Amino acid sequence: MEKIRLAISGAAGRMGQRVIALAMNEPDFEIVAAIDRADHPRLGQDAGVVAGVSPLGVSLKSSLETPADVMIDFSHPSATDKVIELCRLHRMALVFATTGISPEQEKALVELSRQVPIVRAPNMSLAVNLAMKLCQIAAHSLREHDADVEIIERHHRFKEDSPSGTALQFGKTIAEIMGQTIHRHGREGRPGRRPHEEIGYHAVRVGDNPGEHTIIFGMLGETLEITVRASNRDAYAKGALAAARFIVKQPAGLYGMQQVLQL
Repeated sequence: MEKIRLAISGAAGRMGQRVIALAMNEPDFEIVAAIDRADHPRLGQDAGVVAGVSPLGVSLKSSLETPADVMIDFSHPSATDKVIELCRLHRMALVFATTGISPEQEKALVELSRQVPIVRAPNMSLAVNLAMKLCQIAAHSLREHDADVEIIERHHRFKEDSPSGTALQFGKTIAEIMGQTIHRHGREGRPGRRPHEEIGYHAVRVGDNPGEHTIIFGMLGETLEITVRASNRDAYAKGALAAARFIVKQPAGLYGMQQVLQL
């Protein structure tokens, strides 16, 4: 069996480490590159050791020196331009999981997708993306039945963007079906009666919570809640590896996790 050559961007980060640890045990993957920012204090060390597992034989570097079939990017918007350029230069498929990028970077990703296949998802969890599908079903069913929509998300204290990209994607998906035009981020004071055309977002940052989203469809007399929780970061890493397996077989284009899951 020919292995999928894998490069990992953000390899020394929390998610990058878990991708390395899990991919090392998958027989169809070969990790050929692990990259992170140029000033990272662990540059030059074995990427497997950085990930807290056994030596891998691949050093953590600030640049890509070995071509790969696909890159998984769990890094930071400051690295996005470099990731895009590397994938364009080496014609690598891309699994892009970084959130909080700029509008210009969004456009650059679309441009890149004309040359290489990309899975773009704010959340790589298989359960989260199944929950997205359930929310689409609920939105279609309730759009004519006076349902209010609120989204509550919880993450660890280290998360830099708020609300989460996943929460925003839930809201965008529902609004495209139900027609809400106001996206309100939190409330305070006396904002008055809740407009029906609004989706409310509420971000909680506590401890080491790896991720939790609750989507509430509230009606008079009854409420539907769809909740998805991660117990550890392996859910996201496993989803990213599933996306990598999928994307190396696809032509150039922009794909999502629902296509990976065949939903």
